[in-house]
Amino acid sequence: MDFNNYSNFTNDRSRELELAHAFPMLMRKVYVWMTMALAITGIVAYGVSTSASMASMLYTSSAPLLIACLAELGIVFYLSSRIYKLSLTAATGWFIAFSVINGITMGWIFLAYSIASIAKTFFITAGTFGAMAIVGSTTKKDLTKMGGILMMALIGLIIASLVNLFLKSGTMDYIVSAIGVLVFTGLTAWDAQTIKRQLMMAPDAGESAQKIALLGSLSLYLDFINLFLYLLRFFGSSRD
Repeated sequence: MDFNNYSNFTNDRSRELELAHAFPMLMRKVYVWMTMALAITGIVAYGVSTSASMASMLYTSSAPLLIACLAELGIVFYLSSRIYKLSLTAATGWFIAFSVINGITMGWIFLAYSIASIAKTFFITAGTFGAMAIVGSTTKKDLTKMGGILMMALIGLIIASLVNLFLKSGTMDYIVSAIGVLVFTGLTAWDAQTIKRQLMMAPDAGESAQKIALLGSLSLYLDFINLFLYLLRFFGSSRD
């Protein structure tokens, strides 16, 4: 009898059982972290909008928002590339910092749109997001190819948005927004399936798996925020 093969089989089986037991908890963490980040962003955004001095400092010039956006990009790239070298506490801290900075950049929403339309759009976003996350987590179909197509569409979407900053076309803005809704609706399902697959392939159910869950929650958070912003173009109404 080959005891080495038997030992490897036993270790693999133990790992599978450990991950199967921990998987529901890890998936809950993904959505708990995402919800926490959304709550922080919403609270910070509302707080900024109710402070005349903060709103004046941030939104009367493009420089502060540009700095904040660059900081957000830096955090995303840093977390994505260094997630396994950071402690879980440090990674969580960076995620919280990102949600705070994003709240600062999004305070203008409460100045431009009515609270009722923001709330309505939030619930529409939550419903759409929830449905697609369930689809992505439960479907047996491999969404890998769809993910590649969506990422290419996202690049095109970014380019079109930048071009429209100069054209300032209302029609193009609506077209870009409609495409954005479709792209981030699809990305939600793709990310949900990717997170599930990555967690099932984790070496164990310890800190490494929790880091995968944290990075997954960041991806879903970004999907939710972008879906919300594009839907707000359609359902948002100006403040009286």
